[in-house]
This record gives sequence, C-alpha cells and structure tokens, in this order.
Amino acid sequence: MHQGKFIFAQITEFVAWYLFDQCVDRYKGNSKVRQLNCRDQFLAMMFGQLTNLRSLRGIVLCLNAHAKQLYHLGFRTDKFVLSTLTRADENRDWRIYRDLAQLLIKKARKLYLDDHNFDIDLKGALYILDSTVIELCLSVFRWAKFEHDTAAVKIHTQLDLRANIPSFFLITTAKVHDVNILDMIEIEVGAYYIMDRGYVDFERLYQVNLAPAFFIIRSKKSLSFIRLYSSKVDKNVGIRCDQIIKLKHFYSSRDYPDKLRRIKYYDAETDRYFVYLTNNLKLKAEVIVKLYKHRWQIELFFKWIKQHLYIQVFWGTSANAVKTQICIAICTFLIIAIMKKQLKLNRNLHEILQILSVCQFEKTPINTVLSEFDPPNFKDQAQKLPFLLDF
Repeated sequence: MHQGKFIFAQITEFVAWYLFDQCVDRYKGNSKVRQLNCRDQFLAMMFGQLTNLRSLRGIVLCLNAHAKQLYHLGFRTDKFVLSTLTRADENRDWRIYRDLAQLLIKKARKLYLDDHNFDIDLKGALYILDSTVIELCLSVFRWAKFEHDTAAVKIHTQLDLRANIPSFFLITTAKVHDVNILDMIEIEVGAYYIMDRGYVDFERLYQVNLAPAFFIIRSKKSLSFIRLYSSKVDKNVGIRCDQIIKLKHFYSSRDYPDKLRRIKYYDAETDRYFVYLTNNLKLKAEVIVKLYKHRWQIELFFKWIKQHLYIQVFWGTSANAVKTQICIAICTFLIIAIMKKQLKLNRNLHEILQILSVCQFEKTPINTVLSEFDPPNFKDQAQKLPFLLDF
C-alpha cells in the first residue's frame, strides 16, 4: 500500500467498485439521485462502523469536520446533510448491500478456505445453520413486533466451517421460523449441514437427503420411530446407542420415507444426554458427535459480531434502514477480513478493528500502522473469543 493516502481510502481499495456499481444498477439505486449516491452512502455507513460512531448525526458531523479531505477519503460529495443520509437509509434498496456482501463472502471464502486445519478429514463442504436475534424497541420498530411487548429482527446464517466465514445470511423479523432458511439455501451435493432442533422438518430434511447431501441434527424428545437394527458402540467415548430407524408417525414417515440413523451420546462434562439424527449411515458415531460439537462455532461468531460490529443500536427506524445497516456492517467485517489476508497481517480481527477505529485520518500505510501500534490488554481480550478472531 503506497503512502499519501488516508487509512480509510486504503481500506476501501479492497472493494471491487465495478461489482458494487453492478449491484446499484440492478436495483436502480442511483435513479433520480441528486446529492448522495449509493457509493457515498455506503462509505459513510462503513466509516461509522469503523469509527464506532453512535448515530448518523455523529457520522455527518465527523465527516463534515473534515470536508476538505472528503475527496481524498473516496467520497464524491463535498458535504453531508443529515436528512439526506437519513432518507437514503430509509428508502434506498437494502438489497444493494446484501448483494455486495454476498460478493465479498465469495471472495473471503476463497482466501480463508485452506487457512484452518480442520481436525476431521471429510471431502464435502461443512456448514452450520443457525440464527441470532437482535432485540428492538417495539414503540419505535412496530414493523418488527415479535411476542407480546417485544420487537426483534433475526439474522439467519449459514457458516462455512472450514473457512469460518458466513456463506449465506438472511435478515427477517424474529417471527420467521429458523427452518425456513432451508427453502432459501442451495443444497450442495455431498455437503454436510449441522443444525439444532429448530430445523427439524422432515419434508425439508428429505430434500437435503435427495440432493444428495448429509445433515446432522438434534432430535426432539417426542420423536416416534421404529428401530430396525443397532450397531455395536464404544461406551467409553460416550456413545450409548447407534441405531438405524424409520419414522413411525404417519405424517413424519410420509415426509421422510427413507431410513435414518439415531445416535445417543452422553457428555460427561455436562452430565447430559444428546440424541442426533443423520442420513449418513457410514461415518463413525464418534465422528458424527464431534461434527455436531462444532456447531458452537456459530454461537461464537454471533457473539463476536454483536460485540464488534455496530448492530445493537440502529441509525434508522424503518425495516429498510435496519437491514441496510446490518448488511453494511457485514460488508465492513468482510472487507477487513479480506484486507487482513491479502496484506498478510499477523494481528487478529479484534485488534485490527480497534486500531483502525482511531486512525482513519492518518496517511500511514496500513501495514505500518498495524505493526507498530501495540495497545495493552489486546491479547487478554482476544483470548476471550478464540474463534475467528485468530483469522
């Protein structure tokens, strides 16, 4: 990265702007726009994410305070108006930034695919499906009413376990059930899908089986089945039974007419029993259990993005504004992850984001800033979340 450019301008060089323009054109984002185009809107929101600003007013004040540097930061406007930025967030199609996030996801997954030494040797892709809920104030976000006097949105995510990068995400109101994501994703042949009990829907699981792909899912206690035969198990590793079953209930057996494998496992650490269902009849039972244990990686991912991306307090009240902010926050995370890999930075993402939050207006090469800056307590904080912080 050559000298003479602001840190923020160096970061935005990792965005393929011609692809961004294609996303804008797809939804006519700049149609009838006079002052603030989609690129400036995206850059302003991304600036707010990187600098941890708490409101659109704060973003506007900070950028206007450096009006003479806006062009060199990559902006095309020479002044920001709060009402204009607010209207852009409220009305400009959020899918522009969703599509950009999907393009960045594709690039990031290629960079990180072989970065982690996965401890299980399998040929197919490994995905974890889950969702996280972000609570909102019902009096302000009435469109997101959830239960009784609460409001919330839900981010459905498919995490690529090999790359520790989300391969798909969907933003809905919290009322949308988790299992609906199975209708949205494209099932990959030979891939493994790891899910909790919220995704138990035998008609949809049978479609995964027909792909053909594999699923590993927690069983519900009410499962009605007929045991066809059992395999010998090693109880020393916690496996209590390994059975081949067929569903007994009329509707369940109609939706899933094929055989299933049922594995019961005892976890000595938590003193709990777990029952898993899978359509993979060949893998060892211990491997099935070990694969499901990796599902907690997505919980760590959700915890990380809630702590480090600005999606807990929203800068707009409409559904479009909320989805826009979430998508741009994910784009920011992906851009920094791509930058880290391409510049071969040794720091984890937590450290990088903390350092960048205070040096956007410096003209030092990013490599220099991130190698020389060494604030205290970073290692202690990073150890609390040992997941993709160690990208």
